[in-house]
Amino acid sequence: MTDTPASPTPPVHVNAASVRHFRYYDLLMAAFVAILLLSNIIGASKPSYVVLPDGSEWAFGAGVLFFPISYIIGDVLTEVYGYARARRVIWTGFAALAFMAFMAWAVVSLPPADGWPGQAAYEFVFGNSWRIVLASMTAFWVGEFANSYVLARMKLWTRGRFLWMRTIGSTVVGQGLDSLIFYPLAFYGLVGWPPEQLYQVVLSQWLIKTLWEAALTPVTYVVVGALKRREGVDVFDEGTDFTPFAAKV
Repeated sequence: MTDTPASPTPPVHVNAASVRHFRYYDLLMAAFVAILLLSNIIGASKPSYVVLPDGSEWAFGAGVLFFPISYIIGDVLTEVYGYARARRVIWTGFAALAFMAFMAWAVVSLPPADGWPGQAAYEFVFGNSWRIVLASMTAFWVGEFANSYVLARMKLWTRGRFLWMRTIGSTVVGQGLDSLIFYPLAFYGLVGWPPEQLYQVVLSQWLIKTLWEAALTPVTYVVVGALKRREGVDVFDEGTDFTPFAAKV
């Protein structure tokens, strides 16, 4: 299967892109952070299941239904705007996760008003242990940076061709690390998370996230092509400092 660059616009060096003002970059950042926070608040700690043809149940984390969208947005950011600007978005998401964890702790810790019946439920939903918070932030940080790095490197290796290969390949690495880090670090040894279920959830998370990426590849092509045309840029990360802690955009 062959592919051509998603945009007819000439490649722009990442340093040249850093002085540009982009119309859609901030919107993508906002969407990325919103999906990241909602996925962690609503779905991260709830295991669900599907019934297999043989009648057995296969467990998966409920957050997997929506969290992969953040990875797809991350792919779009890296492909269109380059690794350096994607790095800025990843750190923004990391800071948002940290504030969310602090806010949840502070609100749950406040004494409830007399007669309010929701404290127990509130603690159950929002009172995640620091173990879960640490696991979530670590998995996100490692997975997102791995995803962005692999995609940017593959774009150089393929000279901008085979977008489908880059998005799926980077997801296999990034989402694999995310799942492998988060669930064992957060839930290993806890009641309700036997090792066999934990193993199933890690594998199913990895598989479902990768299948999500593959299924939405046509959408990714459309979005990437439209953004490159409208922004007038197609960044290749030649000479980019891929250190996660580099400050330069």
